[in-house]
Amino acid sequence: MKNNRIFSGRQPSGRFMPGKLLSSPYIVWAAIFIVIPLGMVFYYGLTDKTGAFTMENVISIMSAEHAKALWISLGLSFVSTLICFFLAYPLAMILANMNVSQHSFIVLIFILPMWMNFLLRTLAWQTLLEKTGVLNSILSFLHLPALNIINTPYAIILGMVYNFLPFMVLPIYNCLVKIDPNVINAAKDLGANSVQTFFKITLPLSVPGIISGITMVFIPALTTFVISKLLGGSKILLIGNVIEEEFTQAGNWHLGSGLSIVLMIFILINMAASAIFDKDGEGSFL
Repeated sequence: MKNNRIFSGRQPSGRFMPGKLLSSPYIVWAAIFIVIPLGMVFYYGLTDKTGAFTMENVISIMSAEHAKALWISLGLSFVSTLICFFLAYPLAMILANMNVSQHSFIVLIFILPMWMNFLLRTLAWQTLLEKTGVLNSILSFLHLPALNIINTPYAIILGMVYNFLPFMVLPIYNCLVKIDPNVINAAKDLGANSVQTFFKITLPLSVPGIISGITMVFIPALTTFVISKLLGGSKILLIGNVIEEEFTQAGNWHLGSGLSIVLMIFILINMAASAIFDKDGEGSFL
């Protein structure tokens, strides 16, 4: 009787499945730190101070001040993502063509800055770029004109590119390294030159990594407020800065949550695009 129960693969009644038991801590963690906070955001964003349902908090994104902050955020995020792509793709191709022992160490170099605190990395760039900072001190010593880009959109873009570039490199690299070299050789044997091979073989096969990289760069760049505050000197307000001020300074959680819901729409659009073009998760580097 016992042997039949063992070979049938059935669990005795009244016992918990090991998989469900092991997943319970994650379910609790997700409920506390994901579901409940999101529920609070939607509650405050879709209600007023009296608790009545309203869409005014979400519609307020159309006001002149908030719309300007959103468009600036979209513009800087788009430019930063584009720069990250053009820097990351050639770099990912170089890494993919290296030997395993070499590129594993180089990939570690790209991951290493991500282990450092995000705020400290941004503060380091503030120290480098400020008017009396390290970079201008070197230029002054060499009798060269000072570089006054601190508190400008250029400094914000530089900070975004530096902080988020690894998130573009690694997914693209992960896709490129999975391409079978025999596919490339077959294309060359059939008469395709290097340019044709790249646009017909390499680029299409790396689309999942590109989409994943765009998602992981564009969304953090769109929602950031630390980079613009430190490198923009609070002179350039992004939508992230507006939301942060509504929560911390104005104490208007309803308006801050309503604006956050608008950003969630952009996040969902990017997640949908990633799910469509990267169904098998090939672009993930985790």
